[in-house]
Amino acid sequence: MKSELALSSHLRATSPAILEKTSILIVDGDAMSMTILCQILAGFGARNLHKCPTLAQAERLTDRTEIDLLIIDPASVGPRGYDFVPQLRRASRPPNRFVQTVIVTGHTPRSRVQAARDAGANFVILKPIAPAILLSRIMWMVREKRGFVDSNTYVGPDRRFKVAGPPAGTVGRRSTDLASELGLATDPNLGQLDIDAIVKPQKVGL
Repeated sequence: MKSELALSSHLRATSPAILEKTSILIVDGDAMSMTILCQILAGFGARNLHKCPTLAQAERLTDRTEIDLLIIDPASVGPRGYDFVPQLRRASRPPNRFVQTVIVTGHTPRSRVQAARDAGANFVILKPIAPAILLSRIMWMVREKRGFVDSNTYVGPDRRFKVAGPPAGTVGRRSTDLASELGLATDPNLGQLDIDAIVKPQKVGL
């Protein structure tokens, strides 16, 4: 376990107005979705937006630019989309290694949500995105102080309150990783509450 997840001072405040000084990277291969995300963030006061419709552009930008918040739709940028976050977590130097990350997706079978979680995302949000949902997730990341896990099979924010193992009936993320290349959905899409139940920190009884 590394020291407590280092947040940029820009994200320490509790008002949405702080987004005016927050460096935000948006990676989305869908032009309409990119426009909507930018409009939502601009409505929250964000001014420093980096828009990358391809992984290559996102990789070049993170090599030279410090990012406070990453919002990415992995499915929209090709088969390597789910590799970008773990690559950033393992290969980048601080602060980008610890960047707060929100994965947005229009396809939410459990396998895909778990893949996003195991990639090291802080949250997964269902498209079409509700501005209130996005803002609440951003502000949750601002308020909460999470540890950072760095292991052979997982690098990212710790979602445990107690070390009591994975919930019954689930596979612990520290023993295996899901494949980054996902096939067609075989299960129905999950709703936002179901997604949150998988990704958000949960208190675990002993």
